Amino acid sequence: MAGRIVEMSGLIAHVGQIWMVVEPVDMRRGIDGLSMIVQQTLGHSPCAGSAFVFCNRARNRIKVLLWDGTGVWLCHRRLHQGRFVWPQLEACCFELTSKQWEWLTAGVDWRRLSALPPAHLRA
Repeated sequence: MAGRIVEMSGLIAHVGQIWMVVEPVDMRRGIDGLSMIVQQTLGHSPCAGSAFVFCNRARNRIKVLLWDGTGVWLCHRRLHQGRFVWPQLEACCFELTSKQWEWLTAGVDWRRLSALPPAHLRA
C-alpha cells in the first residue's frame, strides 16, 4: 500500500494546481460525474492539468481526478482509521500545496505543516 501512496503523490506533484473540493460527494461517482462537478460547480476545466480532490461525507475516503495530457486518472484512497482533514469554508474549492497534499494523503492534519510528520513519513 505504501508504494501506491508514493506513486500517487508523485503523480500529483507534477500538476499545476491541486484543488480540494469542499462539498462532500457521493463516492459512487466516476470520471464523468466528477468531471461534471469540476465544470459546472467549480467552473474549471477537468482537462487543464490540475488535480481535483473530492471526499465523502464521513471524510474517510477521497478520490482524485487528474488529466495527464493523454487520459484521465481517477484514484481512490480510504483510511482504515481516522478521517481526512477537510476545510469547512464558504468557498467551493481550496488550493493545496504539494506538501499539504502529502500530509493529507497520509491522514495527517495538513494545516499544521510546522509540526513534525509521523516517523514513517520522515526521510
